[in-house]
Amino acid sequence: MRENEEDARPMRLPRKVCVIGVGMTRFYKPGEKDYPELALDAGQQALGDAGVSFDSIQQAFVGYVYGESTSGQRAVYPLGLTGIPIVNVNNNCSTGATALFLAWQAVGSGASECVLALGFEKMEKGSLGMKWDDRTMPLDQHFVKMNELQDMEAAPPAALFFGGAGREHMQKYGTTAKQFAKISVKNRAHAKENLRCQFREPITIEEVLASKPITGPLTKLQCCPTTDGAAAAIVCSEAFARKLGGKPVYIDAMAMSTDLPSTFADRSMLKIIGGDMTRKASREVYEHAGVGPEEFQVVELHDCFTVNELVTYEGLGLCKDGEGGRLVDEDAVTYGGKWVVNPSGGLLSKGHPLGATGLAQCFELTNQLRGNVGARQVPGARRALQHNLGLGGACVVAAYSV
Repeated sequence: MRENEEDARPMRLPRKVCVIGVGMTRFYKPGEKDYPELALDAGQQALGDAGVSFDSIQQAFVGYVYGESTSGQRAVYPLGLTGIPIVNVNNNCSTGATALFLAWQAVGSGASECVLALGFEKMEKGSLGMKWDDRTMPLDQHFVKMNELQDMEAAPPAALFFGGAGREHMQKYGTTAKQFAKISVKNRAHAKENLRCQFREPITIEEVLASKPITGPLTKLQCCPTTDGAAAAIVCSEAFARKLGGKPVYIDAMAMSTDLPSTFADRSMLKIIGGDMTRKASREVYEHAGVGPEEFQVVELHDCFTVNELVTYEGLGLCKDGEGGRLVDEDAVTYGGKWVVNPSGGLLSKGHPLGATGLAQCFELTNQLRGNVGARQVPGARRALQHNLGLGGACVVAAYSV
């Protein structure tokens, strides 16, 4: 990034913000359930977990990518018809965390005492594509730069971006196909203990590498599946949480970044897929929270492809640029290592219902910090880090603590 892009300006809010309730459905293959049913399930779980009625909710921020306008209202209405503001949120793959970011702002600024962040998705089968052909494509600038850097292939659009970044990382740093494949193996091993995951069966490095080639180093078992599901969080002020008793989980800091000049100017697929967005957002969170990456025990990050998990280790500062493969080889990002990354199984195992993903990460991290996830519990978890990224682009990073 350029010098003027490196100045972190973290958003500081006057009040502490707490998560007091979370909910999450099972994540399903597309077509099993409709979105109102999914949203109702996640919302009721979150309200029950918080121990509050819907009448306590003053605003709702509802994320989804695929659906008609005001689907957020249709999703929330079965929880209660109280006339509150309901804001529909669409920010590509970072939609769920963006809804959470808005809830964090609403509470932390003093505008509300208790709000709902809800995310859901009902997806079509198959790889993601573009829905409109009569208007400018949001990713047109990203495609132009990608086509300058690599040849077009017959592959899904998202895979072309992340596969190209993986190829660049291999050429620049010597990262191997096996190191990328190990991430799928790790996350599937984590998923074994998560009943909400779409895929829980163990896989081997050999199976990952032998699965259908997609593009660059990516094979089919290194790509997250399309998924239906929902997740929710009840976010409130510290004073509101104290009235309820118990021990809340704090969101110490959040930041959202969008594309920077370096995304398009630096001729790097690693920049095009959001490397500098991740760096900017994470630096702001560390500065605001007053901690560094070494002080977190558990991380949920955006592993839409194995490539993105590995390069995000570097973007979040878990290691230096080019050393992501070393963290994988040293088992530094699983149980017994320095961090446990994606103990939920990640997007690679859970699936990726776009609007729900960021709130599913919140669900996992909140329960990790409460110490109640059973066999996948990260020992001594006191601080947690969240990363949710969407091309086009937006990246949300959050720090949690108890």
